[in-house]
Amino acid sequence: MTTAVKGQADELDPVLDERRLLIDALRYCVPVFLGLRLLTFVIGLAAVGIVPPLDPVGVPGWPANPIPDPGWQNLFTAWERFDALWFLRIADAGYRTADGSAAFFPLYSLAVRTVSFVLGGHPFAASILVSNAAFLGALVVTYLLTTSEIDERAARTTVVLLAFFPTSYFFLMPYSESTFLLLAVTAFWGARRGRWGLAGVAGVLAALTRSVGLVLAPALAIEALHRRAEGRGPAWPGLLAAAATGIGTLAYLGWWELRTGDWLTPVTRQENWERTFSWPWVSLWNATRSAGRYVGNTNGGYWIIDWVIVVPVLVLSVWAWKRYRPSYGLYLWGGLLIPLTFVFEDRPLMSMPRFVLVLFPAFWAASELAGRSSIPRWALAAVGAAGLGLLSLLTLNWYYIF
Repeated sequence: MTTAVKGQADELDPVLDERRLLIDALRYCVPVFLGLRLLTFVIGLAAVGIVPPLDPVGVPGWPANPIPDPGWQNLFTAWERFDALWFLRIADAGYRTADGSAAFFPLYSLAVRTVSFVLGGHPFAASILVSNAAFLGALVVTYLLTTSEIDERAARTTVVLLAFFPTSYFFLMPYSESTFLLLAVTAFWGARRGRWGLAGVAGVLAALTRSVGLVLAPALAIEALHRRAEGRGPAWPGLLAAAATGIGTLAYLGWWELRTGDWLTPVTRQENWERTFSWPWVSLWNATRSAGRYVGNTNGGYWIIDWVIVVPVLVLSVWAWKRYRPSYGLYLWGGLLIPLTFVFEDRPLMSMPRFVLVLFPAFWAASELAGRSSIPRWALAAVGAAGLGLLSLLTLNWYYIF
């Protein structure tokens, strides 16, 4: 082989390796995704009305449908619950200044509105397509990123843990979690390869998807400086990507400034959900005290469920902080501390079992520790699926798991 031909072959090897890894990721992630999708189909058919349901709660401009009779329609429609109604209302009719819709960042609803237009005006069907496609994409990119950062076994376990986490059904519902996870892991995947244009685009879109997306800005900046210290190129492209991410949040706030004269409307509208400031350690202490008080009391299920899910994630996050690169630690702990700072006073960890879904470094930690303990992947999936079955049963019957 001539030197020129050998040089061309060497240049092609990384591309071929990425293609092979992508094929491997698809071969593994698609069946896992379909397994979760099948499980949620079964739950949708079986769970509605299996326990006495609470009254449905609509939102302004999008009333909740009454609890339906058992039937095939529940394959999909059973999952139109709680904040899903807000996203659908915004996708269908836009924001209103007098309600709490400003708290929901716009990108997911814009995506649903676009797909709905293509479908001829069916926002719910569009939301299912967007959420499911985004989650499959998120699993694939997470597999790719995890393989490069740890190894393939950890990638497979991480995908299983994400898919069968007790609250993972939110990834498939009309919620923004799946879209945000896809964009967050894509931003890191681009940053770790020095593809700062991709990282910046994914970062700005993530910041337009959820308020916690702003955490990606300092995370990308830290990664850029880290790579420079390692001698892997200048920092300025990464710092530009980080700045672009911050601009995504500022753009949404600026839109509200133009519309209402109050750029903090998305923040102040949190009061619609009675969220107040609390130091994170105070929130955690109050949550622990409440969960302990309700042990053995059937009226305290919410507090116990929140604690049992969130506290192990916090423990894993401590280990992850020491184990992984600083950029991952900043993203992880920023995503934890923000919701722990603005809490519903009577239930400090409310919604946290859903918020932790996008904190993939914690799932890395769980996958590595499970591997060290030789815990089979199927056992993790079984335990997670059992929790998923219980919590989705409650959610579908309008119990306040949201």
